[in-house]
Amino acid sequence: MTDEARSENDAAYDSDVEAAIRENHPALVTYITAGDPSLEDTKAYVEALDRGGSDLIELGLPFSEPIAEGQTIQAAINRALAAGTTPDGFFELVEDLETEAPLLVMTYYNMILQYGSEADVRPFVERAAEAGLSGIIVPDLPAEESDPLREACDDNGLDLVFIIAPTTEGERLDSIMSQVSGFAYVQARLGTTGARANVSGATHDSLARLSEYDVPKAVGFGVSKGEHATEIVEAGADGVIVGSALIDIISSSETPGDAVDALEAKAAELKRGARRGADSLTVDPEERPEPEQP
Repeated sequence: MTDEARSENDAAYDSDVEAAIRENHPALVTYITAGDPSLEDTKAYVEALDRGGSDLIELGLPFSEPIAEGQTIQAAINRALAAGTTPDGFFELVEDLETEAPLLVMTYYNMILQYGSEADVRPFVERAAEAGLSGIIVPDLPAEESDPLREACDDNGLDLVFIIAPTTEGERLDSIMSQVSGFAYVQARLGTTGARANVSGATHDSLARLSEYDVPKAVGFGVSKGEHATEIVEAGADGVIVGSALIDIISSSETPGDAVDALEAKAAELKRGARRGADSLTVDPEERPEPEQP
């Protein structure tokens, strides 16, 4: 994203991440693991997702203990680590990318804390901002312990996105929502990431519980096709997040070129599905189909 575009977005919203969701509503947020199977291939994959209609792109920085990830993303992380992906290589990749969609890094707290010469989050955050990232997602960071990272992100103009589990409520939910910026990452179901056949009923409950908070909500964990995106947007989401289904494409494609084409097509399918969900909200509720049960 150009500096001029960032300035225009910041004038209307708190950040270019929030602007990407609100101005492209309903937004498509896509995830792939950086370095799977190589950083060179990742560059082509990210740009394909951008062409296909992604409004935000998450890049996973590989970590050896990805506790929130299912088998699909764990395998991608292992392939990236085996290929020699490092934080410095990751940041160089980000600097080399040309996308309309803002970029976020998704990684674990220890990777952030240990990046510099001392245990401190600021060197990582400063390097992320320098490279051109717009936000950070940290699955294993409790909101109650996030003040140092929150302050570093604020000082460097980055969003800090938190994941909201289906069981999160009460004071803990208030605490998370007071810290989140950019958007709230709504976990569609309990457990780890991974493509699923249908949308969990917990998605509808979570979105209803979060409706009082004035921050964009994007739903992930299990989203794999356009029909899922349609249903999630109909349930009140501002965006959908897709990762494992894209990594399945990468791992199953015979050549990187095949993966590029398939990723672009999949992003377009998901974006169309999200738009159908938004269009259906103008239809009489009695005429809408009932959501599938998990």
